[in-house]
Amino acid sequence: METVITTAVILAMIALGILLIHLLNAQHGQRIAAFRYSEVLPGRGRRSRKPRRPTGGAAGRHDGDRG
Repeated sequence: METVITTAVILAMIALGILLIHLLNAQHGQRIAAFRYSEVLPGRGRRSRKPRRPTGGAAGRHDGDRG
């Protein structure tokens, strides 16, 4: 008789765990659906970047066929 009760308690705890995980997963899914990834945060606009210009060194030059 004790084995039956122990088995019933274990199965009930497993079912309760499954229910809890399911509810938390659904809540997390709702939070993800409500979050807007594409909006810019207020006061945080995109910075305008200046184009990089090569310095006067030889690293930026290409001589081509003039070897």
